[in-house]
Amino acid sequence: MSTRQTHPAGPRPVDEDLVLRLIAAQFPRWAGLAVERYPSGGTVNAMFRLGDDMVVRLPLGEGGVQDVSTEREWLPRLAARLPTAVPEVLGHGEPAAGYPWPWSVYRWLEGENPEAGALREPLLLAGDLACFVAAMRSITLPGAPVAHRGGPLASLDASTRAAVEELRRIPEEGVDCDAVLAVWEDALSTPDRGGPPVWLHGDLMPGNLLVDRAGRLTSVIDFGCVGRGDPACDLFPAWNLLPAGAREVFREALGVDDATWNHGRARTLSQALIALPHYRGTNPAMADNARHVVRAVLGERQGR
Repeated sequence: MSTRQTHPAGPRPVDEDLVLRLIAAQFPRWAGLAVERYPSGGTVNAMFRLGDDMVVRLPLGEGGVQDVSTEREWLPRLAARLPTAVPEVLGHGEPAAGYPWPWSVYRWLEGENPEAGALREPLLLAGDLACFVAAMRSITLPGAPVAHRGGPLASLDASTRAAVEELRRIPEEGVDCDAVLAVWEDALSTPDRGGPPVWLHGDLMPGNLLVDRAGRLTSVIDFGCVGRGDPACDLFPAWNLLPAGAREVFREALGVDDATWNHGRARTLSQALIALPHYRGTNPAMADNARHVVRAVLGERQGR
């Protein structure tokens, strides 16, 4: 399992000893099970395997606390409505032992994160992803939160332009800043689709997807961004994961119009442009995926 990309302030160190103490005090039935930190490229949560079939997930900073309550409320209600497995909350942990935030125990989900450029069945995976996104869009549960990334595209303008200017000062990254700005400005000038908001996962990064040995999607994890918003927000896999041919399969399966596709591409690009200077020295997985997005977006625009 993995965690979503964000920019938390002041991550709090946690370790196996803390998790053992929290489990022993709050879930004595699981005391004595092995605890091992699980490596992850995410920055919002720390994760620890608990025995063979559970995982403990603890926010590293206050910015991840809302995700805990969001998942506790919505995952049980969404699970039966989705075509893939999603995390199942088994235990609601509370602040204790010097740890100041709520935390959760989940059932372990088997699988591995797909890697852009190394997909076993990209066309089939594209269909699986489209099926998941379509199922999310079809949900009609009332009382939905506002999706973390579901607001207007223009709300990302200042941060996107600032990231481009920062990348101009890092020539070794080789980003064609004028080209990415042209993509961004083209999307800003494209009118919104004008339809109602839809249910979104909101963070369909490769680290939040699990595939089996055959390369098929088995699980989607990390629903901290879930809610209703712009459907373009769940088009991220088209550029952060899928090659060109599979990208078209994904688009056709969802029936995405030109304006929504344009906005989805720009949103994915914006996320990558902001992530690259931030993570290039600290998180190789996120920086590499950001570079992949920039190449994929510019390649698509140039017809490659």
